[in-house]
Amino acid sequence: MIGRSMDQLAVGDAATLSRIVTEHDLAGFVDSVGDRNPVHSDRAFAASTPFREPIAPGIWTAGLISALIGTRLPGPGSIYVSQDLRFLRPVKLGDTITARVEIAELLPERNRARLKTTCLNQQGEEVLSGEAWVLPPKHAIHYVEEQPGSAALSGWMLQSFACAAQALAFWWMLGASAFALGGAPGRCDPT
Repeated sequence: MIGRSMDQLAVGDAATLSRIVTEHDLAGFVDSVGDRNPVHSDRAFAASTPFREPIAPGIWTAGLISALIGTRLPGPGSIYVSQDLRFLRPVKLGDTITARVEIAELLPERNRARLKTTCLNQQGEEVLSGEAWVLPPKHAIHYVEEQPGSAALSGWMLQSFACAAQALAFWWMLGASAFALGGAPGRCDPT
């Protein structure tokens, strides 16, 4: 991933990201933020609403814009300053949502960029629109993302070494204690 600095940006630059709305993603989001509104997770309750089925939290959809800003435009190192949002249509399970950010204005003297932000469903209908202000990184950033699973593997390896070091320390202390209590091995003190 590349974080683009102000001098690498131009009005009209754009990026997109598409994601299918899954039950697993919504459950994880609801659990992580604590949004227990049953319109998001209870099919029976949601059936009694005008939507007739569970809908995604609006902020989940807005999160796709955050993902774009932080990974693609301007990219890693960007700071999200503000966001105005309008939620236009419900987002439902199975929908494919395409988020888009486009640079609408650059303020180099303040290192700020204004972005037009939108999300469309698979029918091309706007489900979210708004505007964001971001601070691009001061200098270009080339970020190499760690491969999924490699952190877990290296963590497991380091944990194994830590356990071995603790075991060695324990045996060393046990030996030192035995030496201090009984003298040198093979020697008896008759007193």
